[in-house]
Amino acid sequence: MSSFAIEVSNLMKEFEVKKKNQSFWRRKRNEKEKFVAVNNVNFNVNRGEIFGFLGPNGAGKTTTIKMISTLLRPTSGSVVVNGIDVNKKPLEALKNLGTVLAGERSTYWKLTGKENLKYFAAMNGMTGKTANDKIDALLKRFSLDKRADETVEKYSTGMKQRVALAKALIAEPSIVILDEPTSGLDPQSARNLRELILEIKEEGRTIFLTTHYMEEADHLSDRIAIIDHGEIIALDTPQNLKKSLNKTNVVMLELNNWNEDIANTIKHIKFIEKVNSKFNDAAQKWQIKVHITNGNDTISSLISAITASGAKINNFSAEEPTLEDVFISLTGKSLRE
Repeated sequence: MSSFAIEVSNLMKEFEVKKKNQSFWRRKRNEKEKFVAVNNVNFNVNRGEIFGFLGPNGAGKTTTIKMISTLLRPTSGSVVVNGIDVNKKPLEALKNLGTVLAGERSTYWKLTGKENLKYFAAMNGMTGKTANDKIDALLKRFSLDKRADETVEKYSTGMKQRVALAKALIAEPSIVILDEPTSGLDPQSARNLRELILEIKEEGRTIFLTTHYMEEADHLSDRIAIIDHGEIIALDTPQNLKKSLNKTNVVMLELNNWNEDIANTIKHIKFIEKVNSKFNDAAQKWQIKVHITNGNDTISSLISAITASGAKINNFSAEEPTLEDVFISLTGKSLRE
């Protein structure tokens, strides 16, 4: 058996789309062009690790996940799960996977929590006392036992997500794919689910995780791959990814005013790489984040430029680079863009 839980080699996925921006009289009927969603992607996932998979919207994350979980066939390349080629033996590969996809209505809301787990147990060939014991243990573990006989439609978002996770674990898969598992959850429910994810890892399972919360990826992941425009642009531990920006100072400023003229002036200062702005409605101030590559020499130029523009600096601080800063530096976008 391979030393890796998941092996992705030269993975490519193309979709045919109708051609755009052609005059009506020049457009041929059903004329199409190819869109490359995933472009020659390569990575391996170690057994027992939490592998974070991050990227902006439309970067190729979901397409990659669907190819790993047998929902899409690649145009070329291969995915191997526990030594099993997903394209050649999809049903055998599925026995190794438990999947919770983002936005997936993966449980039947008109059934109770217990009925859902009984149904999915039967789908995996589990019946009788073995199934009942497993279901009772999962309901208790995920704090669903007291409401196990209520229909899922009455559950909170957090409870629905816990049922989906219990369903994914019913067949004891060695690999669990979690696509944005805490999306839409309140802070306490999200924290509880993250603790469950770490417990699942401690059992020796491999977890393939996508998330829109950078702090969550930093806290949970052993390694992180960043995908953009269908290609892997970084792959390392969270610590090493942040170290890659060690030469960059991250300066936070709070200003009473901000406009395009100030932004353009700052962006043209030597050694300033990125400038991101956001208006804080509560404070009625502008929050500006600036990435500087040569440290203190440029900070004085930055402050002088802002002061000369007539804007008032209400607050100023320098910070260590975060995983969000790494992501913005590599993609030019925040995670939710």
